Amino acid sequence: MPQVLEFKLPDLGEGLTEAEIVRWLVEVGDVVAIDQPVVEVETAKAMVEVPCPYGGVVTARFGEEGGELPVGAPLLTVAVGTAEPSGTMTGSGSGAGPASGAAAGAEPSGSGNVLVGYGTGAPPVRRRRVRPEGLSAPAAVPAPAAVAPGPVAVVSPLVRKLARQHDLDLRQVAGSGPDGLILRADVESAIRSVPAAASTSPMSAASSAPSSQAVRPAVTAGASTGPAGERIPLRGVRGAVADKLARSRREIPDATCWVDADATELMAARAAMNGAGPKVSVLALLARICTAALARYPELNSTVDMEAREIVRLPEVHLGFAAQTERGLVVPVVRDAQTRNAESVGAEIARLTEAARTGSLTPADLTGGTFTLNNYGVFGVDGSTPIINHPEAAMLGVGRIVPKPWVHEGELAVRRVVQLSLTFDHRVCDGGTAGGFLRYVADCVEQPAVLLRTL
Repeated sequence: MPQVLEFKLPDLGEGLTEAEIVRWLVEVGDVVAIDQPVVEVETAKAMVEVPCPYGGVVTARFGEEGGELPVGAPLLTVAVGTAEPSGTMTGSGSGAGPASGAAAGAEPSGSGNVLVGYGTGAPPVRRRRVRPEGLSAPAAVPAPAAVAPGPVAVVSPLVRKLARQHDLDLRQVAGSGPDGLILRADVESAIRSVPAAASTSPMSAASSAPSSQAVRPAVTAGASTGPAGERIPLRGVRGAVADKLARSRREIPDATCWVDADATELMAARAAMNGAGPKVSVLALLARICTAALARYPELNSTVDMEAREIVRLPEVHLGFAAQTERGLVVPVVRDAQTRNAESVGAEIARLTEAARTGSLTPADLTGGTFTLNNYGVFGVDGSTPIINHPEAAMLGVGRIVPKPWVHEGELAVRRVVQLSLTFDHRVCDGGTAGGFLRYVADCVEQPAVLLRTL
């Protein structure tokens, strides 16, 4: 007999506690190989494919596309020891050993893989829909007892929570999932039906549900429209951004200083560099200027440990840069930026930007930053007061570079001007340090030769 193993949503790192199912890559009855991606999920950090550490036949899936699952919740079950490498199935009475190579009755081993790119890296196989002997239908394979605790057929804690929030008795809900499993869509449908019943037959609605349900607007997995207006769930990337920005404002006593700078010479230097070799972006040049400034003012490359009441100055500069994508604002991180020249920084920024655009950034690409560079000038604005990317200590904001009247060498001229703003944690330094940092950045923008002193 095949052994049914439960694969739970793994810990995706960086303190993530839940993920949204974007797309299932396998269906019940498919044969999967060890480390084959089985589902695409979106966390608060990135979009990732989750590989299954077991090889066998998928007997059950838990969670619908668009729904959320907490880390540790059942993701799917796999009947192990049923598939030969060629794809033929081994029946319970055939006498052949399991495809995994494990002896009959032995504990199957998985890869231990958590995310694509880690673990054994076995190439995925083309999925095959099969009905192996001994498994007349996937639903006939008993799921582990932990999958459906209690008398109500509900797997997801999020479904139970949603029902509790709306005083909904799950015993009165018919499940549309396998074996009557109650899905999030079933609960949402039941919630929506309560206001509808109240509008057509107030007396019957009052007798069958608590009165508080009759006035609650519908809440769905996506945005919904109700009496209180459009409701958009704060989850995924948008929810993570909201949490981080709120925490920054709550915990960090920030202050902002700014200065206008003549960027004409910087733009001329960039044009000369691009004429002599690979093209270098303005953002790459500003990133290199930032690392030079942080070497002079290391207070701003730090974090605050309030439990120990210590300022922790960090030896490496992991430079984050804000990138707007279709999924929302993300901050990819250039590792060890202090060791890179402008060309190397630019190449890494380009790689991370493309990954952000395609939604292929990993959690590691989005965490561990020590200082952030925010080029909001791409939106056509001059200035801003950035919110610090907690738990960092500072962020440099850069506005658009535009021709403006400017006094140059004692005469009025049209020059390329940019506004620079620095938001900093006032716990790590005073205004003199912050002003010194910003003035050095402005000097490098106005006279790029100043940067040669640090090279």
